[in-house]
Amino acid sequence: MTTEHDRTAPSSNDDLARRLLNDNGVDPDKKGPSQATQLAALARERYELFMSDDGRPYGITTGGPNIALPLRGKAGLRSQLARVFADTHGGTVPSQSALADAMTVLEGVASMADPRTPQLRVARHGERIIVDLGTTDGRCVAIGPDGWERLPASPVVFRRSGAMKPLPEPIRAGDGLARLRDLLNTTEDGFRLLAAWLIAAFIPDLPHPILAFRGEQGTGKSKGAAMVIGIVDPSGAPKRTAPRDLKSWAVQAFNSWAICLDNISIVPDWLSDALCRAVTGDGIVDRALYTDDDVVVLEFRRVLAMTTIDAGALAGDLAERLLTIELQLIPDHKRREEAELDQAYADAHPAILASLFDLLAQVLKVLPDIQLTERPRMADFARVLAAVDHVTGWNTLASYKATAADAVADVLDGEPFAQAVVDLVRAAGPDGLTVTAAQLLESVTAPEKLPKKWPKDPTRAAGHLKRLAPALRTVGINVDDSQRQPDGNRSRLYRLTGTERYRNSAPGAPAAPGTTSDLQEPPGASTAPSTRTSTRSTREPTTNGTPSGAAGAGPGAAPSTAPASHTASDQPEHPSPGAAGVPGAELRHLSAAAAPPSPCCAECDTPLADFLITAGQNTHPGCDPGLAPRS
Repeated sequence: MTTEHDRTAPSSNDDLARRLLNDNGVDPDKKGPSQATQLAALARERYELFMSDDGRPYGITTGGPNIALPLRGKAGLRSQLARVFADTHGGTVPSQSALADAMTVLEGVASMADPRTPQLRVARHGERIIVDLGTTDGRCVAIGPDGWERLPASPVVFRRSGAMKPLPEPIRAGDGLARLRDLLNTTEDGFRLLAAWLIAAFIPDLPHPILAFRGEQGTGKSKGAAMVIGIVDPSGAPKRTAPRDLKSWAVQAFNSWAICLDNISIVPDWLSDALCRAVTGDGIVDRALYTDDDVVVLEFRRVLAMTTIDAGALAGDLAERLLTIELQLIPDHKRREEAELDQAYADAHPAILASLFDLLAQVLKVLPDIQLTERPRMADFARVLAAVDHVTGWNTLASYKATAADAVADVLDGEPFAQAVVDLVRAAGPDGLTVTAAQLLESVTAPEKLPKKWPKDPTRAAGHLKRLAPALRTVGINVDDSQRQPDGNRSRLYRLTGTERYRNSAPGAPAAPGTTSDLQEPPGASTAPSTRTSTRSTREPTTNGTPSGAAGAGPGAAPSTAPASHTASDQPEHPSPGAAGVPGAELRHLSAAAAPPSPCCAECDTPLADFLITAGQNTHPGCDPGLAPRS
């Protein structure tokens, strides 16, 4: 039975609620702020909003790590804002439409701020280089001319992507480069060149040559490349297949600082051009999502690696940007299990980073004073190599020049038309020849079955020769097309001449490990001919078959002979990294016992790397007792 009190209670409760709202300054006849309004207010209170130079909106948590969160997409600031809203509203989940409306408002707010460019993994900050460790709290490492240190927060704005994984914190624990050397199947010269490439990979504002691991199946190309890329920029997918189109490549490159393309056999022209542009710096314009006329720009300069069996499958301009590391087949009885390699790599990673950062600090210190008398292709990288050689006593610059020349020569070996031109110039003698494009096409010896890329008419022959000119120049054949016929149809004339360099042997390059031993030779051996030959190559074989260019021994010293007491090791043989020029030094095997402990740093009391000992240093660069490894 309903009483009078029951009928009047709801009205009394409504009156009480209205009175409470009025007392707190809220009009009871108006609705509360919408979810979108509340979301926008939360974001403006908790995040610093801005646009990047390429027109992408970001937000940085106020008082938090210096990490830029993208406003667009479901990840990033959008998901964090939804979580904050739920936490502050008793678990109430905002609707998708409210989130979308809030993001539109926040993009407008971001567009009013001064633009900034979030960096990916590495960045310049004055004289120092900042390396983002990829941790949630934003820790980083700062490397400068006076050494390196770990910082709790980055002075540079970084962005993250789903492809990135954290880097371990660098810890000085002996010679990290020696531990890396034990994991890779290459010669001493090849390893030193690889170490110098890793140093350059942490310098963001220069073009980096594409690191190419080359060898037949079973040489450890894929594993070695994955480990090397993981040192610089760990990823859940350290090895990628070749992208199917330019857009998919741009997305990959935009979201990773270092990328490895695995098992490359054929490189289409568009990908070859895209890789070349990624080395020097690229920007790709695409239509913005859900718009008709708005565009987004993907800008990047990247550190690239690839594994391949046949470098002749690469285009000439791409080959000129390669740094090739030759690998040799590992016999079955010398292989190591995947789990063993992974564990050894994970254990060594912190020490590898510490040794690389020690060397990088010394390189940054001397780099301003390094001047090159001759500037090859990729001159900025060559200058870094010269600085590495100055610090360590290595010979990486000469080795790099030789590998570049060898890579181009290999490409020419795989180009029938280019090889026909080489043969024609060789037959013409020292004076060379001068021909029109039609005469050139008639003069070269054509195979019975014309290859797909063989020019079919004089116009295509002229274009093909123009594209081949840089590669031909690398092996010593000059192409001059500045003249025309004086009469008639004034066809362009092509003067093809062989230089003195073409008639002499090319410099040596790091080669694959020998089947018995790899011996160190004195500096100056880099002027020896290349150890790789071709039936149609312009280069001559070496007389002793040993790799060249090792640093440290006296000029002109004879090659040393290693003892033969360890020829049955279970891993490929190689000399100890950094052991500069000790004649007769015993080769160290991957399965051998650990080397005697190195001298320790006078400040932090941890072992010094070999290159520091060679340089006469008794402390780590910029070291103090506070940088000692944590117990």
